[in-house]
Amino acid sequence: MQIFTAIFLAALLLTTSVRMWLATRHIRHVHAHRDNVPDNFSALIDLTAHQKAADYTCAKTRLGYLNILLETALLLALTLGGGLNALAAFWSDWLGVPISLDGSLLNYPLMHGMALIISTMLLMSLVEIPLSYYRTFVIEQQFGFNKMTPTMFFADLIKQTTLGMLLGIPLLLGVLWMMEKMGMHWWLYAWFAWMAFNLLILTIYPTWIAPLFNKFTPLTDAALKVRIEQLLQKCGFKSNGLFVMDGSRRSSHGNAYFTGFGKTKRIVFFDTLLSRLDAPEIEAVLAHELGHFKRRHVIKRIIWTFAMSLVFLWGLGHLMQQDWFYQGLGVTVAAVPSTAIALLLFFLVMPAFTFMLQPLASLYSRKHEFEADEYAADKASATDLVRALVKLYQDNAATLTPDPLHSAFYDSHPPAALRIARLQNLAHN
Repeated sequence: MQIFTAIFLAALLLTTSVRMWLATRHIRHVHAHRDNVPDNFSALIDLTAHQKAADYTCAKTRLGYLNILLETALLLALTLGGGLNALAAFWSDWLGVPISLDGSLLNYPLMHGMALIISTMLLMSLVEIPLSYYRTFVIEQQFGFNKMTPTMFFADLIKQTTLGMLLGIPLLLGVLWMMEKMGMHWWLYAWFAWMAFNLLILTIYPTWIAPLFNKFTPLTDAALKVRIEQLLQKCGFKSNGLFVMDGSRRSSHGNAYFTGFGKTKRIVFFDTLLSRLDAPEIEAVLAHELGHFKRRHVIKRIIWTFAMSLVFLWGLGHLMQQDWFYQGLGVTVAAVPSTAIALLLFFLVMPAFTFMLQPLASLYSRKHEFEADEYAADKASATDLVRALVKLYQDNAATLTPDPLHSAFYDSHPPAALRIARLQNLAHN
């Protein structure tokens, strides 16, 4: 066994074991607290709602077991199991190897690489479909959240796949071309292309992409609109409109967010949120979302994402020159163009090596949530935000008693008890 093979298997075993262990801890912790509402929520949420949240959380986490095992099995099948070698050989036979008069390949690496990467991504997506279907039509249905039909489910799937191909294929083609033609510093040019692509998506998402999946209508509640516009003026936020999204077509979960970049920024409320919260509570939720904008969290996260992508692309630029990288993952170097297989292998195995760093990302995100809460308490009302959050926890069946270690790895938002306690302190100060 090669050294890198052993390192990869050790990292994958560690990541898989920790993920399974965290899921087990989470289920046990939530179930152990199922029959008692936490003291600071006892007057706000009844036992039946608390038990529903516990059962819903455990059901989703149990499905996560299967997801973890399938991801691990598929990764091993594609790498050490020879799956990528088989796909590469298939596309080599199917595409043929066109040769020019001087004996050079005519764009063969690009064609082969595109076919190999796209077919691998489609295969991985096909494996995920049954789990997604079960999650929607069994778990979400059982707990009263699902409003989708199978027709809508598969229509969304077709739209998402088509949109992903239309947007992703040109980017992928450009990156592979740069890897082939731009020399040893290709990763820097690819990084600029990646940044431009992401900024483009941020810009066009509100007006071109989101309406493909949901209907957005201007907010018509005059009194609420005036209240929100006054808050926007107080916060110095300029948007391109206030919109209501028909989230109830698919789910009874509620939310609010702002989206877009530059002049395309718009504020979006789920119709389910508007039907559940009072005007002061809606204002407090929006103030929290605006807190992310005013504290520059969006910009900070974009910068962080771009910085990490630069590091990853630089690392890929080094690894693709090393035979041990391919051989250690079970890929025959001579069987495929190294650029495409390097790109594919890198992003397939990277989660196995980076999972243990996930608490750092979650901690950074929770820090931003606390800062946004503080902003909302200053610009609106901490008490109203508490009432809104309690309603959202109840409506979304979010557990009030997550396992602390599981939460540290996975939760981008602070645990409910800690978040509410901090807001109540702000309300009294």
